[in-house]
Amino acid sequence: MSSITDLIKELRDKTGAGFLDCKKSLEENSNDIEKSIEALRKKGLAKASKKSDREANEGAVGIYSNKDITVLIKVNSETDFAAKSDTFLDFLDNLGSLVLKNNSKIDKNDLLSLNYENGTIKDYFDSMIAKIGENLILNDLLVKENKTSYYSYYIHNSYRPNIGKIISLLEFKCASKNQEIESISKNLCMHIAAMKPESIDINDLDKNIVEKEKKIQRELILNSGKPSNIIDKILDGKMKKFYSEVTLLNQSYILDQDKSVKVVLDEYSKYEFKLISFELISL
Repeated sequence: MSSITDLIKELRDKTGAGFLDCKKSLEENSNDIEKSIEALRKKGLAKASKKSDREANEGAVGIYSNKDITVLIKVNSETDFAAKSDTFLDFLDNLGSLVLKNNSKIDKNDLLSLNYENGTIKDYFDSMIAKIGENLILNDLLVKENKTSYYSYYIHNSYRPNIGKIISLLEFKCASKNQEIESISKNLCMHIAAMKPESIDINDLDKNIVEKEKKIQRELILNSGKPSNIIDKILDGKMKKFYSEVTLLNQSYILDQDKSVKVVLDEYSKYEFKLISFELISL
């Protein structure tokens, strides 16, 4: 006689439903596989795995924190309608709570393999796919340790106070976190969400990106017929413009276009305000 574990596995393979749904269906149908399949189909829980092949380009990003870690989670859905539903948002909040409870620096594969109730979080995803009726994908998981840094964040197109379509997170240090620091850090998060910089400063940029841009700009200058003796000078100007577009400190500050972000931050030097890192996660 097959063990309950074998029956659950067989039922999952045949229906694509989650572990917990299969277990419950077997219990309610005296461990009869065919009756359990029929019951799952009637509930709309069968063949969740087929939904997992569909594209999921909508969704939401959530932010969660405790005294030890700050977490960003991005889950994709197929439609914006589903992403705005309480069922989806509660699911995202529950995932955030589970990461905080785990309280360690993990990636999305680690999260999916964590135990949850009588299965794993991957099983939890499968059950939610069946419940919502759309493919759901854990697209991104970022866990930052709260050591000596402070964090500020901004949510664009929010669905809940901690969930939206775009979240920018700024990590910084300062001698004294006061109202001025709260204000500038929040405004910088808004700037990051709007301007989407690639890095904090020039030295932080991916070297391959820099070399690729130099090559492109040099080719454009050569093709324009400029004299060879001024090519390097023109290239320097082109690269300065490039850096002013993709690096945070060199971008024009969105709240004062006449100043760069670096110039604005110099005004807060008395607080020893220093940027450490930033993250931008969006749909």
